[in-house]
Amino acid sequence: MPRFLLMILLLVSSVTHANTVLILGDSLSAGYRMSIEQAWPTLLAEQWQREGRQIEVINASVSGDTTQGGLQRLPPLLERHKPSLVMLELGGNDGLRGLPPPLIKRNLKALITLANQAGAKVVLTDIRLPPNYGRRYLQQFESIFGKLAEAYQLPLLPFFVSPLIGENGMMMDDGIHPTAVAQPLIARQVHEFLTPHLAH
Repeated sequence: MPRFLLMILLLVSSVTHANTVLILGDSLSAGYRMSIEQAWPTLLAEQWQREGRQIEVINASVSGDTTQGGLQRLPPLLERHKPSLVMLELGGNDGLRGLPPPLIKRNLKALITLANQAGAKVVLTDIRLPPNYGRRYLQQFESIFGKLAEAYQLPLLPFFVSPLIGENGMMMDDGIHPTAVAQPLIARQVHEFLTPHLAH
């Protein structure tokens, strides 16, 4: 094979994954009780497509997933998709189960390290819990995300559910999950935040 052709093939291969976004999350990103086409990651991908951006969005979110589950699933996802950016939206189910904050933090640190070692940028999602978990636990839990973002110099996406709480029709009856109506608003929030962090 001529040398210049080999260089072109290598260049094409490297560009293939130049803007692949992997979303590793739980039910907040998985399209809980709705079709995947309605979920905000799909709408986000469609928005980038309308803008003419060549960005592949891999939504690897699973309802009920925890940081420990994410640790088991992330390595093969990194190997298969070779993302340029990993958005971590995990920890909520850990908190709802009352798992120790140091354990949650340790798992998130391991997830960040795995993504970084694979050459991916990491965007961490801030997570908030309902107020009935006690002030002490809430403080310990909710401080995890800001501290990790500071320690690893990561962009910290504000908790995208917060602007929806109390808004008519935006939250399901459980008070935790956004409705299908809310998904375009979440997609817009994430789009505005993530776009500047993509490779150009």
